[in-house]
Amino acid sequence: MVKPHTIARSIAVVRVPPDRRRLASAVVAATIPIYLEVGKKRVFASALDWPGWTRAGKDENLAIEALLAYLPRYAIVPKTARIDFPATAEFKVVERVTGNATTDFGAPGIPASSDTKALPVAEAERIRALLAASWKVFDKVISKAPAELRKGPRGGGRDRDKIADHIIDAESAYTTRLGLKLRAPKRDDAAEVAATRKAILDAIRSSAGGPQAGEKRWPPRYVARRMAWHLLDHAWEIEDRSS
Repeated sequence: MVKPHTIARSIAVVRVPPDRRRLASAVVAATIPIYLEVGKKRVFASALDWPGWTRAGKDENLAIEALLAYLPRYAIVPKTARIDFPATAEFKVVERVTGNATTDFGAPGIPASSDTKALPVAEAERIRALLAASWKVFDKVISKAPAELRKGPRGGGRDRDKIADHIIDAESAYTTRLGLKLRAPKRDDAAEVAATRKAILDAIRSSAGGPQAGEKRWPPRYVARRMAWHLLDHAWEIEDRSS
């Protein structure tokens, strides 16, 4: 089990700068609860109620700024899931947790303490819908991307199919965190991929009302958040590196 380590600091409300509010001046900004995962070299900011809306920065302010900047890109996920999403937002930092080596490596690695609270059926269904939508967004990006992606300044970066394989491999590891024992599907076997995804969604649904943590298991809220982040992070990378 991944245990959250809370940093004792005060809760803060981070307000959207006035120039950003002009994006939707007629709309009252929604207050989005977020938590910060604070490592030695990197900080992740995650919207607790929106799996996949997670961004990183070298410090807290930069992580929060990045999270806000990605609001328009993330909006396609709730739109795909047919869930209402605010056009503008204010962030309320409700928790800070101590990061680990995974955090500093470049991936979120610690759940929020609230992830272990009882999961209502309605919330489980909402989480499932947003994770399923994240898969759809990733699949659509993959289908439109060129096989060869633009390389970084040092010539690095996986091409499209390598990223897709990486996603499959990572998700196969995540399934064990839900207590599942599944064989990794082949990327080009649509039926196997669909069956694996269904098993993950069914596990989240069945967890409603039951214990949210266990030995070597992650809370379903955190599994969905981590998986959706990974999908979207690579989907956006592919978009940015496509010719």
